[in-house]
Amino acid sequence: MSSTTQQYGDLATQLLTESRRSTATDTLLKYNDVLVRAVIREQRQLEALLQAGLAAAPDTDDDPGAPPNPALSTVLLYQTAINRNKRCLLAYHAHRIERLKDLYWRVGGALPLLLSMAAPAAQTAGQAHDSAHAPQPAAAAPAPADVRSKLSPHEVDFLRSYNASLLALRTDAFSSATAADPGAPSEDVDLMAPIDRPPRGLTVHVRVVRDCGVVHTEQGAIDFRRGHRFLVRRGDVEHLIVQGYLEEA
Repeated sequence: MSSTTQQYGDLATQLLTESRRSTATDTLLKYNDVLVRAVIREQRQLEALLQAGLAAAPDTDDDPGAPPNPALSTVLLYQTAINRNKRCLLAYHAHRIERLKDLYWRVGGALPLLLSMAAPAAQTAGQAHDSAHAPQPAAAAPAPADVRSKLSPHEVDFLRSYNASLLALRTDAFSSATAADPGAPSEDVDLMAPIDRPPRGLTVHVRVVRDCGVVHTEQGAIDFRRGHRFLVRRGDVEHLIVQGYLEEA
């Protein structure tokens, strides 16, 4: 690699720059598969150079009086570059995983909604500008437009596994119904319910923002059509409020 054009670690640094830009604008950027693969190719090149340097270096461990091996500095350089690239790759993917978790909870754990969600065009176009001047709370901000197109296949698999793990946790640890008595009354704890604003009552007035069809509640089946208002039990529609189908009137 020519030192006049690019140094080892420059590609990995670009991944960190993307992560910082994602945090600053509160957006999920498209997974940079091309850059990640370029960093991995650089890793393999560095590992090959490291192995060649170790093979060419004479073994002076048995001779305490021997002068320092001049090849050790080169080996140390390659090893440092390898470790830095690994840390940058891990930091980039860890940052994206945290962003995906945040988006998942932002829509109340509705994975199909998250993967198919499209934000309004005006919000998408002005998201960076708005976040710089008037950032919104994380719970109120919609997910980015066309989330699935920004994910790698492995990230989609992660979301599905994460969703399945939370459903299993809710069933096994937060439900009063047991396998021995499956007909017993269940008092499930809604892990997806928001906790930033505690509810003021058991019922809530809601206005339908987006059509969500017929929903079965304790009061019976309700057809939630856009523009209609209802007084319903909060526990029956909490997930629809979180997902943006309903809003408190």
